[in-house]
Amino acid sequence: MKLTSSLRQPRFGAAKATAALLLIALTAGCGASGTTDTAAGNTDVAIGGERFSTADEETAKFGANVAPGVFPRTLTHANGQTEIAKKPERVVVLDTGELDAVLSLGITPVGIPSTEGANSIPSYLADAVKDAKSVGTIQELNLEAVAALKPDLIIGSQLRADKLYPQLSQIAPTVFSIRPGFPWKENFRLAASALGEETKAVEVLNAYQDKATALGKDVPGDPKISLLRFLPEKIRLYGNASLIGVILKDAGLSRPENQNIEDLAAEISSENLAEADSDWIFYTSYGTPEATGEKAALEGPIWSKLEAVKAGNVQRVNDDVWFLGLGPTGASIVLDDLRTYLVK
Repeated sequence: MKLTSSLRQPRFGAAKATAALLLIALTAGCGASGTTDTAAGNTDVAIGGERFSTADEETAKFGANVAPGVFPRTLTHANGQTEIAKKPERVVVLDTGELDAVLSLGITPVGIPSTEGANSIPSYLADAVKDAKSVGTIQELNLEAVAALKPDLIIGSQLRADKLYPQLSQIAPTVFSIRPGFPWKENFRLAASALGEETKAVEVLNAYQDKATALGKDVPGDPKISLLRFLPEKIRLYGNASLIGVILKDAGLSRPENQNIEDLAAEISSENLAEADSDWIFYTSYGTPEATGEKAALEGPIWSKLEAVKAGNVQRVNDDVWFLGLGPTGASIVLDDLRTYLVK
């Protein structure tokens, strides 16, 4: 389907930035390192949380009160309303989804977080942000580093940093989605709305959908696609609410019954690895194969007995793109990968 574009904060001067630094020192719990802890997020919007299932419909309500590209604007988002006086030029992002989003809109952020994956910055985006400064990790933001960059916009989410919103919004106008990844398209449009790039966002999403539709028409038969990811101490099968689940649905590709769920993912044990079987298996790890249990699983007794493995229809993929990308640039690369593997 083709798309069409359709709490007030004061301006932030030097005195405001100084006050923000003082507030951080007093209340952020940063300590000498200037980092926060993983309790900064909101578990209600995590997998299994009471607000997870409504994230897509709630995010779709967010946006600006003016025409595309017009400033000043008041933006409604997950944490209320934020006034953005002029088009932002110094943007800090707090997760990989926001990073993909702003780069997809042609904007390079001045501050970015690192991840605990195999690469600290998603490999497919690393060259584009080689000059960006670190603001800590996704799990432990360094608020002093954020403030030092003097941003004029911060983009993040309640899932990662809800409890830090008061401090962040003292540093610069701050816009939060409910959670990264789900729903990635709505999150992308929210970021575009904060940046005044609504028209560009529509163009990007329509180009993505054209590419997904073309892929679906070219894949022979009706193969069911299984998505398997190894993480430290857990194994996940990804559902329809994940980035790749949405991509497969947009392309009209089928899923095995146990993954055709309106959720981000379902967890299985290593003893139940057979539940990952399907016509095709795409798998990866968040971290090294040794640390996540991937190596042990692939060398164990179950893997070689899976029908997809016996048929040669199994492919290891780039975790940075398939599961950390969470935006249109990553989604487009996933479509390229799927075409490579599924269209003979």
